[in-house]
Amino acid sequence: YYFCPHNHNDPAMHTYWRLLSFARPIRKYAIPYFFYTLFYTIFYTFTFTLIQPILQTLFSAHAATKPVTTFPKFVFDTSFLQDSISYLIYKVFGADYDTMDVLIFLSIFVILTSLLSNLFRYLGQRTMEAMRIRALQRLRNDVFTNVMGLHAGYFSNERKGDIISKISSDVQVVQFCITNTLLVAFRDPFQIIGFMIALVVTSWQLTIFSILFLPIVALVIGSIVKRLRKSATQVQERFADMVSLMDESLSGIKILKGYNAVDYTVGKFKKINALFSRISLSMAWRQQLASPVSEFLGIAAAAVLMIYGGSLVLSGELAASAFIMYLAIFTQITRPLRSFTDAFANINQGIAAGERVLALLDEKSEITDAPDAVEMTGLKRDIEFRDVRFSYDNKEVIRGVSFKIKKGETVALVGPSGGGKSTLSDLIPRFYDVQSGQILIDGIDIRKYTLESLRRYMGLVSQETILFNDTIENNLRLGKQDATEEEVRQAAIVANADAFIRETEHGYQTNIGDRGMKLSGGQRQRLSIARAVLKNPEILILDEATSALDTESEKLVQNALDALLQGRTSLVIAHRLSTIYNADRIIVIDHGQIVEQGTHHELMALHGVYARLIEMQQSGDSNGR
Repeated sequence: YYFCPHNHNDPAMHTYWRLLSFARPIRKYAIPYFFYTLFYTIFYTFTFTLIQPILQTLFSAHAATKPVTTFPKFVFDTSFLQDSISYLIYKVFGADYDTMDVLIFLSIFVILTSLLSNLFRYLGQRTMEAMRIRALQRLRNDVFTNVMGLHAGYFSNERKGDIISKISSDVQVVQFCITNTLLVAFRDPFQIIGFMIALVVTSWQLTIFSILFLPIVALVIGSIVKRLRKSATQVQERFADMVSLMDESLSGIKILKGYNAVDYTVGKFKKINALFSRISLSMAWRQQLASPVSEFLGIAAAAVLMIYGGSLVLSGELAASAFIMYLAIFTQITRPLRSFTDAFANINQGIAAGERVLALLDEKSEITDAPDAVEMTGLKRDIEFRDVRFSYDNKEVIRGVSFKIKKGETVALVGPSGGGKSTLSDLIPRFYDVQSGQILIDGIDIRKYTLESLRRYMGLVSQETILFNDTIENNLRLGKQDATEEEVRQAAIVANADAFIRETEHGYQTNIGDRGMKLSGGQRQRLSIARAVLKNPEILILDEATSALDTESEKLVQNALDALLQGRTSLVIAHRLSTIYNADRIIVIDHGQIVEQGTHHELMALHGVYARLIEMQQSGDSNGR
């Protein structure tokens, strides 16, 4: 799984190697990048080494210089380069050459080496970008896939904005770990080595003198980089807070306006934004400090070198043209040094974001298939709750519930709010797992079925209608992607939705907006029912499907529900008489336990909890009228 085979005890290094593993296969990018960078460094360094021959040609324009007629013997010195170029000029122009010809020849040489160095630099950048984008693509896919596979309970405890922030913003920051790895491993070291070789060849005395300054630069930059990771983590966390607040505020904009709470929310956002900006600014200042400090130290070193180098020129130990070339190369070596230190700073920032992303990737769903799970092939006999118990955060909400729903039967769950009705319905499709007892379908514990096959035979219509920012047709196809247009239309007709769909701007191709906000509550609910009709599930779960509707909408939705319930095994959670009157059996749940069960008439005759609930509702309805 890891790109690096070593076992790192340092958590930051462990995170770093895991992030790098998303760039697999690393050799596909690293090997070509190695060669592109190598050739770029050679040609780029060579461009600067041509400064001396050009200057030498200009300085000796009026002096009698003897051409080199045989290829020189290799020596680790600038004289070898000078003699090699002189030999090349002799071969091209002969013994009697003109100074202007030499300058034109050297200028063409400079253009050629510059072209080649920039070509290989471009090819290296292309390779690095391909590595970055593919690695981020793979990381986003893996994180989103993992998040979508997590159990429903996870999302009750986590902020949606924080999850979105990790998948979007944090993953973007992670790219620094990936791209800067190649810079730190190849480009910058190659350039530093190339320039150092050129400096040593030009003057080893000056190079030893200049090396004294490099540890000072490294120490100063290192102290700045150390503090960056903590700030980077705080920046990502504050950004997640902002995304969460924006998501909640936009979702609940009507409530905020209705309660005049917009100013409160804006104030809250401004506080988080101010904190985010303050930490970002502090981090940016530290990041930006690295480059000017190293540049200042580089120029200071160059100024001191001028004094020492000048003395070598005056004493005749170093040619003036060689000294000018040396200074030009020395000023260039600070650039890869700065890039090297900046890359380490960015890698630290990427690791901080990576820790948050990998924490999300490491989350495991509590609801998984058993190793010996089998495919469910449909409902043959019944669904049975056998002494089921369930708790949220150590608070028991279902206490030893047992009942059966026979195939083709409609069973209604009623009772006071908070009694555990919705929790019972969530246990059937395994949004949560029972903590004690069993739920059996045809005598087999539902945990023995694969999740996919279990949910394949179920349809869900909830009080909170979940629709997506897409066309009406695509929303209806959610449970049956291969449905024909005619099947979609027939499902809408059954759900009393076809008429209003045809009245929309583009019919079934009309986009319904975020969460279906372009539609009324009744229209949204009928689309939800049509979606269930199209899936044609054997087991149907209705969770307070008409509770939020007005009387007229309720009538249309109720007719749609009646059509939907035909011939299906259904569990209906409702408190309205109209929804449950015709149920085969009504089970009254109070404080997580069954307190009554029977038909409507049987329960009314008991004058217990159910009768009291019905009377309260009828009283409320008559008062409303």
